[in-house]
Amino acid sequence: MNLWSSRKSMALAATILATAGACAAFANDPSQHDHSAMQMDDAGPEAAYLAENDAAMNKMMADMEVKPSGDVDRDFVAMMTPHHQGAIEMALAVLKYGKNEQLKRIAQEIIVDQQQEIAAMKLAIGDPLPPSEAAPTQVSPETTPTGSTPSKTMQGMDPNMKM
Repeated sequence: MNLWSSRKSMALAATILATAGACAAFANDPSQHDHSAMQMDDAGPEAAYLAENDAAMNKMMADMEVKPSGDVDRDFVAMMTPHHQGAIEMALAVLKYGKNEQLKRIAQEIIVDQQQEIAAMKLAIGDPLPPSEAAPTQVSPETTPTGSTPSKTMQGMDPNMKM
């Protein structure tokens, strides 16, 4: 690699890390997405959805804060994996509480796509794949055990569903 390419790579890496840091700082600003501050007369499904969504966002942002390793590829995967997992958890919340069938189908596709992308990124850097499990694409509030991790919940899954 010549000196010019090395400098371009270093500049690109610095830009990516700076952008990720700025995004993390903005996203961690509670005034930007703290739904608990909203006045809600109905503490039903909307409140449960918002609580799950906020928990997924907060976990995602915390998990994306990685110490740079010196390997841009590994740092990228380390930040993108929780980002994709956060999308999966947010999609699961829509499946549990949403009513719009078109949006629920999109959420199912997000779950499958994000799991595939996590696996592809891990393969690209030579990491072992996550354990193989079926994508949880059908959940409902009635069948989800209290305290379970949404990404592991399989109740209500339609075994005949085509992906």
